[in-house]
Amino acid sequence: MARLIIKGGDGLSSSVDLHLGANYCGRGPDNTIIINHPTVSTVHCAITLGDGSLQLRDINSTNGTFLEGKQITEASLVTGQSFRIGDVEVLVESAEVNVAIPVFDIPRPAPPVVCKDGSMLCPRHEKSQVTHRCTFCKEVMCDECVHMLRRRGGKVLKLCPLCSHSCELIGGEKPKKGGFMRFLQKTVKLRMFSSKDPE
Repeated sequence: MARLIIKGGDGLSSSVDLHLGANYCGRGPDNTIIINHPTVSTVHCAITLGDGSLQLRDINSTNGTFLEGKQITEASLVTGQSFRIGDVEVLVESAEVNVAIPVFDIPRPAPPVVCKDGSMLCPRHEKSQVTHRCTFCKEVMCDECVHMLRRRGGKVLKLCPLCSHSCELIGGEKPKKGGFMRFLQKTVKLRMFSSKDPE
C-alpha cells in the first residue's frame, strides 16, 4: 500500500498509509492525515492516490507546499521522493496500490449417498431423495434444497443453492395431468344445442 513517512521537527517520524482517492493533510481534526505543526495550515494539501499514480496538490496553504525545493500548486509523486508542507518534511516510502480481492471458499457438501435401488440421498438432507440437478455445476439436491423464484405471469424458476443457475428435474419434467374437462374433450364429442335448434 502507498505509505508516507512524516519527519517531525523533534526528530521523530511516523508512517501513514494512504487510501485510494484524496487524502487531506493539515492541522485540522477533519483531515485524513493530521500534522500538528504551526507552519502547517488547517487544510494544507491533498495527496490523491489513483490507479498507479500519486498526485500532490496545495490547497491555498499559508506557508506553501514544496517539491525538490520549488513551491508547487500541483505535482506527481513517485516512490523515494520527498516534499515539504510548511516546515515538515514528508517522504514517499511507497506509491504502489495493492488492491486485494477477497476469496471466499464456499464449502461444498459431501457427495450424495447412493441407495441399493439406485436412488440417491441429498447431501444436505440425509433422509430426502435427490430429485433435481443443477444445469451448470451438476450438483444434485432434493426438493427442499431447490430455491423457487416465482414470477408474475411466468413459470416458476428453480435455482441451485450453490451457484444460482437453473435446476432440472432428474428424469425430465413430468407431463401435467389434465383435468376432468380435458378428459371429456379428448374422449367424448358433445354437440352443443342452442335455443334456436328444432326439437
